[in-house]
Amino acid sequence: MTDETCQWQGWREATERALYGPGGFYLRPEGPAGHFRTSVHASPLFAGAVARLLHEVAEELGSSEVDLVDVGAGRGELLTGVLAATAGSGLTVRPVAVERAGRPAGLDPRITWTDRIPPGVRGLLFANEWLDNVPTDVAEADATGTARYVEVRPDGTERLGPPVSGPDADWLSRWWPLSEPGSRAEIGRPRDQAWALAVASLSAGRAVAVDYAHLHAARPPFGTLTGFRSGREVPPAPDGTCDLTSHVALDACGALPGAGGDAGLLPAAELVTQREALRRLGVSGGRPPLALASTDPAGYVRALASAGEAAELTAPGGLGDFLWLTQRVPAAGG
Repeated sequence: MTDETCQWQGWREATERALYGPGGFYLRPEGPAGHFRTSVHASPLFAGAVARLLHEVAEELGSSEVDLVDVGAGRGELLTGVLAATAGSGLTVRPVAVERAGRPAGLDPRITWTDRIPPGVRGLLFANEWLDNVPTDVAEADATGTARYVEVRPDGTERLGPPVSGPDADWLSRWWPLSEPGSRAEIGRPRDQAWALAVASLSAGRAVAVDYAHLHAARPPFGTLTGFRSGREVPPAPDGTCDLTSHVALDACGALPGAGGDAGLLPAAELVTQREALRRLGVSGGRPPLALASTDPAGYVRALASAGEAAELTAPGGLGDFLWLTQRVPAAGG
């Protein structure tokens, strides 16, 4: 094996090393918030909505004590916000952050920090922008329409490798067929597996995945793999200096076993936009009544700011188009 050959890797292997290997992007002290904003960072309204969702789950379980497992927890921002939102509510929250980076200094001591999803979760497992960072291989159709793995060097230079085969080929055929020369896909099988393991950790409650996503009827013809660095989108390069992300085939993650294409979700699964999910949880983005400006000017300003934040979280063409995949696991005998 030559030095040149050693530099070429499939995108899944290269991304794993660049994001989570020694000195990897997600292990850096500044964390994801140093490079891009998620819904968690956009507004405390998001944590408030998750807190209300947690109350719903607790009511379904008939318990005032509930687990909250945040998968891909960043630096614990969501859990910190939910703990603040539930203070004095009578709900006892057992917060768990699942993150491969080390525990940040000064984090609330109530938060358990671990690099693996714990078993026996009874409550809410929440994964906001986690699955888009589960590394996948990339496939591209060659001049004859044959799907081939795309290989990459650390600087982002690509070439076509061997034909896609085995379970990866089966996944492409079922969820993202390629035939036109130059068409590309991210092979989402590792994400399906990661999500299945996450849901399996629940003994009772709900698992929710929130992410950039697309559905079988409208897959992007050239894939979505990209990079982010210091708040800007950049060409993807697995060199450890930028985030590497691609949208998620969430319909595949929550699909009926053996069903392909648009055949549907598991009976206990639901797929809605973030706009719809947050509106159900009381985040609407509606402007406060103008009369409030004269009776309570300070309150009007606060309400106007909150409405602006809610509008960002639910905006078409932006965060509002994220998809929420929810899967319910009933309590034994329930």
